[in-house]
Amino acid sequence: MCKECGCNSGSGGTRINGEPVDKINSPLLGLTADGKADNHKDSQASKNPNSEHHHEHHHSHSSDEHSHSIQINYPVLEQNDRIAERNRGFFLARGIFAINMLSSPGSGKTTLIYETARLLSDKIKIAVIVGDLATENDAERLRKAQIPTVQVNTGTACHLDAEMVARAFSQIANQQIDLLIIENVGNLVCPAMFDLGENKRIVLLSTTEGEDKPLKYPPIFHSADVAVITKIDLAQPAGFNRELALENLKRISHHAQVFEVSAKTGEGMDKWCSYLLDCFAHNKGTFAGK
Repeated sequence: MCKECGCNSGSGGTRINGEPVDKINSPLLGLTADGKADNHKDSQASKNPNSEHHHEHHHSHSSDEHSHSIQINYPVLEQNDRIAERNRGFFLARGIFAINMLSSPGSGKTTLIYETARLLSDKIKIAVIVGDLATENDAERLRKAQIPTVQVNTGTACHLDAEMVARAFSQIANQQIDLLIIENVGNLVCPAMFDLGENKRIVLLSTTEGEDKPLKYPPIFHSADVAVITKIDLAQPAGFNRELALENLKRISHHAQVFEVSAKTGEGMDKWCSYLLDCFAHNKGTFAGK
């Protein structure tokens, strides 16, 4: 994943609504005057607090002089997790329920978001942050439906991270938002590692992808609070084995709530939308009770 391949080593060519990400400040971030994240106070956090053995080794602790083992404990995701918690607290204070929607490319995320926003438009205010490597195609489609949308183009990064979300949110922070939908980059691998500050993680499985996706990509399905089987109107022509898919989800995502929907025909959308409304109401009640 990203901690091995290094694809998250920098913001690179990431842009938000066409602007370089580093030029966009955000109330969710603790920033220095130049708009960079101030990590100086946390610089010691990356060191192993349990390490008491710091001297250079000119000798071997092993009986095998030609074999040396060096253990390095480095919390590569510490900064992301810290910003994610800040995002989560900020959203809660604003009464915003945030979901992180993940899937492989072409599973129907944008269509599901579009129809969800249309069905809930008279009940709650929805905004969307869209992640893609390039183009603003999905964002433009959602904007035409009068859905406040921010496009994040990650360049070469195969996922969104918490800082990207914080900076992107600054573009819509002055609007009333009840439900924030984060449409992550189409990828079933690296996004599993990155907490964005969401309340719920939603993973989609399309009937056109096959029933074994949860078995092939267990980390992301295991991390899901909700699994949504999409394009159920295509299940029969695609030869989709519903029972096997549900069995595989139960094995990997046994704690996740499962919905079966077709955004095209509307089947199952009422239960999905009711779930989101209930989550929003509960989140609002949690904040009111603080």
